[in-house]
Amino acid sequence: MAFDIEMIKQVYASMSERVDAARKITGKPLTLAEKILYSHLWDVTPEKAYVRGKDYVDFAPDRIALQDATAQMALLQFMQAGKSKVAVPTTTHCDHLIQAKNGASSDLQTALNTSNEVFNFLESVSNKYGLGFWKPGAGIIHQVVLENYAFPGGMMIGTDSHTVNAGGLGMVAIGVGGADAVDVMAGMAWELKFPKLIGVKLTGKLSGWTAPKDVILKVAGIVSAKGGTGAIVEYFGPGATSMSCTGKGTICNMGAEIGATTSTFGYDESMERYLRATDRSDVADEANKVKEYLTGDAEVYANPEQYFDEVIEIDLSELGPLLNGPFTPDLSTKAGSDMTEIANKNSWPLKVEWGLIGSCTNSSYEDLSRASSIAQQAIDKGLGIKAKFGINPGSEKVRYTTERDGILETFKALGATIFTNACGPCIGQWARYEDPKNAPKNSIIHSFNRNFAKRADGNPNTHAFVASPELVAAVTIAGRLDFNPMKDKLINKNGEEVMLDEPTGWELPPKGFEVKDDGYLAPEEDGSGVLIKVNETSDRLQLLDPFTPIGSDISGAKLLIKAHGKCTTDHISMAGPWLRYRGHLDNISNNCLIGAVNAFGMKTNFVKNQLTDEFGGVPDTARAYKAAGVKSIVVGDHNYGEGSSREHAAMEPRHLGVVAVLVKSFARIHETNLKKQGMLGLTFDNEADYDLIQEDDTFNFIDLNEFAPGKPLTIEAVHADGTKDLIIANHTYNQGQIEWYNEGSALNLIKKQNA
Repeated sequence: MAFDIEMIKQVYASMSERVDAARKITGKPLTLAEKILYSHLWDVTPEKAYVRGKDYVDFAPDRIALQDATAQMALLQFMQAGKSKVAVPTTTHCDHLIQAKNGASSDLQTALNTSNEVFNFLESVSNKYGLGFWKPGAGIIHQVVLENYAFPGGMMIGTDSHTVNAGGLGMVAIGVGGADAVDVMAGMAWELKFPKLIGVKLTGKLSGWTAPKDVILKVAGIVSAKGGTGAIVEYFGPGATSMSCTGKGTICNMGAEIGATTSTFGYDESMERYLRATDRSDVADEANKVKEYLTGDAEVYANPEQYFDEVIEIDLSELGPLLNGPFTPDLSTKAGSDMTEIANKNSWPLKVEWGLIGSCTNSSYEDLSRASSIAQQAIDKGLGIKAKFGINPGSEKVRYTTERDGILETFKALGATIFTNACGPCIGQWARYEDPKNAPKNSIIHSFNRNFAKRADGNPNTHAFVASPELVAAVTIAGRLDFNPMKDKLINKNGEEVMLDEPTGWELPPKGFEVKDDGYLAPEEDGSGVLIKVNETSDRLQLLDPFTPIGSDISGAKLLIKAHGKCTTDHISMAGPWLRYRGHLDNISNNCLIGAVNAFGMKTNFVKNQLTDEFGGVPDTARAYKAAGVKSIVVGDHNYGEGSSREHAAMEPRHLGVVAVLVKSFARIHETNLKKQGMLGLTFDNEADYDLIQEDDTFNFIDLNEFAPGKPLTIEAVHADGTKDLIIANHTYNQGQIEWYNEGSALNLIKKQNA
């Protein structure tokens, strides 16, 4: 039986009425995304047709998911909200704080030894406030959510950008910062700009070496890393219904890499099969009663150009295996000779040192079974592996079942290391090098979602390429990045030429899923007696002090850094070893913007302190300004803050005295996080003004006292020689968000309203 089945029944009971009302008020057929959005309005009944990409709308999500790295700050904030229990079903998942090094058992014990303080804190807060708790080793948040909580037609938010994975089960699932989650946990509405809609029509059928992963790798190559910003991507067509539910999840998961608000698929038989296989026949039965409301209207899919803002069509029969990378998830190359040519041209190492399968993107039973069929072939045909091999199962349910069915044993027989059911290398939790900063140039291939520089192992010289689990297995066996399993032969241990056959596998385990202990702990019905202790001397956890309002007088603000080129949340607030400080704002602020490239000098973590004319690290310089009572600002390029939902990337600069971030364009989640923390997130009206910013600039905000929706702000940039430039800065703040700014943060406003 499903968790929260009564809540799901309530969603379905009201869906037809709400969707019918939305059809009437919009005067047109609806996409699936629109059906879910309109049926989850905070005010229940739509009063107008919302304008995509313009109108801010209040929603009522059905549930929330938190992962341990972001849950710390989210729950520290919730503790200040004055509530005794979360208002909607919420879960905490311990999957980020487990480092991959020696193997599952050893690595999990090390994590328990080193992070027990944090795990105990999260468990006690969850127990006190009514959150379900998934223990370390239980699995990766998004795989666990897909197996237990996701349901067609639902809306959820999660404090991780890959919350979008649940779109594989027909949800609108959106990654947010912790402050957004706190709003909903506290019983308030969740605000989102009504998204634009991108339709992806899939025709044909996947076969051979082509996998669902290749669909999103292709889409990323078409759309780019920022092309989906502010949009929901909706997949439809015969190619969509022919894919498995977990395959759909893979595609939705990596939608985060094109900046999409989320991605989703309409309810179909593959979703029903998955629900029943994961002991949720009750959800499938309820979904079947309203299934016409759980997919887009037929007229929409027949004439998509009339109903979507953009339409992409992909023939799956013509799609082949792809590799995306390095250093960005949208640089797409066909397997084989195309890679040979491009790699040689760009001096990418063709020798592969590691192949990694897992992460929230590709760690399902189907993924592991298909990849293991390649591993079994290598054993049968006398082949070994030319690169090291690592596997992260997605959940304890997947791990236990694949072990029972011999899949993990096949990987082990080929020499693979089975890591813990956790994120591991995907998020930088990989103890690959003693000194990663000075590690050699090399290439790795993985089935993860992100491949920014230093993302997996901290080595800026690691060229990471993203591919399907099947192709990762084949390339790991061959040891070459440009291996094409459809054409290339390998020499086995007997000196014979052999070829790998097409992968095979199971959509779902033939003998069903099985697990002894899934790692779930239910909260107490009444948590009022649960005590939460935070040691004042802890370097891992720190109770929060409210941010004070910045105010309408910003003058004499100094430039902290002018970030050059790509500046993701990994550049602003690195993961890896810094994950240990995610519950301690002051300590983790020591990584603030240390990965950003300073446009002056083109170095990282090396900026000018205008008070001393000396150069130093970004956090040190920011602290010096703050100690002197001097405000500072950050300037950035396009798609600033792409990547993770981590709100630390907004909280750290706020903590260190940064009052505004002025960029060419923002990634959606990061812009919202800045607003939530009471900062100014601004964009150049004229992008060329970025070039006017000089290293010794001081900034005066001329008309901040007139801060209002739709009204640009004027900033005076005063240069060292006394000359000045006026910069017009746009913003997307509505009146409610301006109130966040005026109060110092959204949380401050919640506390004020609750009081």
